[in-house]
Amino acid sequence: MTNVNDFIGKYRNIITIALSLIGIVLMAYYDYCDTECSYLRGDLLGIDLKWVGIAYMAIIIIFAAFKQTPFVRALLAAGLGVEVHLYAFQIQNNVYCPFCLAFSVMLILSFIINYEVPSAWREKRGRMWLYFLGEVDFPMFKIHKLPLLIFSLLGYLTVFLTFNGSVTPAYGQTPSGAIPSLGKGPYEIIIFTDYFCPPCYRIDTKAEPLLKELLATQRVKLTFVDVPFNRSTPVYAKYYLYAVQAHSDATSVFRVRKILFDAAQSKKIQKEADLVAYLKNQKVAWKTMDEKSVFPSLTAVIQKNDIRATPSCVIKYSNKDSQKLIGDVEIWKGLTELKARLSAGNK
Repeated sequence: MTNVNDFIGKYRNIITIALSLIGIVLMAYYDYCDTECSYLRGDLLGIDLKWVGIAYMAIIIIFAAFKQTPFVRALLAAGLGVEVHLYAFQIQNNVYCPFCLAFSVMLILSFIINYEVPSAWREKRGRMWLYFLGEVDFPMFKIHKLPLLIFSLLGYLTVFLTFNGSVTPAYGQTPSGAIPSLGKGPYEIIIFTDYFCPPCYRIDTKAEPLLKELLATQRVKLTFVDVPFNRSTPVYAKYYLYAVQAHSDATSVFRVRKILFDAAQSKKIQKEADLVAYLKNQKVAWKTMDEKSVFPSLTAVIQKNDIRATPSCVIKYSNKDSQKLIGDVEIWKGLTELKARLSAGNK
């Protein structure tokens, strides 16, 4: 045990830097999701929580690099307070972010690595509760034996007062209108995507021929629902509705979706003016309409189906029989099974 403590004491700052770098990588990877984009969003005073986490770990790295252990320990203690509130938020909403949880593990491990038994415990046992997280000295400020619990409480109060989180995306509310769809029949497919979600792009491209086959059976109704995970998605959704208003055939709908995905992911377009210019360059025709009349209907469908990740797909076989699929792999499997079911019914 002594050897372990000696090793940690010798390489404490290096280990802290390594764990912080892992935390930064986790947040960066969360921004570029793999098979699905989970809708668990939060910000502090309007700043995305991912960027706050990256900046937080970067500051810890700087202090650790200069061996400023008191500041590192104070920041880590404050981070524990923040995580308590974020854990409570996830439990309350029954939505869990694996990247956020992994980030918190890095934070907790860093805190443990930097933990030291407080001297106040040896002096007065009655104060153990106040110093159970440890203590910190700031000689330059003439501050000694300051309980780290204070920093944890400050962290908790800060996030409690400034955190804004959501688990279900929603558009602005106005009187509702109909959501455009393709085809008709006893089976219904509702595909929920965000143009800025990489796996959404993958499944949209891969499934296009299959979806066209299903529509050709004249037994399937297909609806695309744009989920506003990204702040720019409502603008993209608006021009999707405009384009469908001009040309509502399947070929045109799939074409405009591909162009919008390209604009979001290849061109990284965020501003409406840039998107308009790109659509014009791609010769996309559109007809303006009151898109805000459709947004509440989109929100209602998203909430009704409890969509918290993209891509998601709901396949309705009947009024009482439906299947919800999450992630491009599951969706592809579900669509191919529906095709097999329709083919078997024709025999």
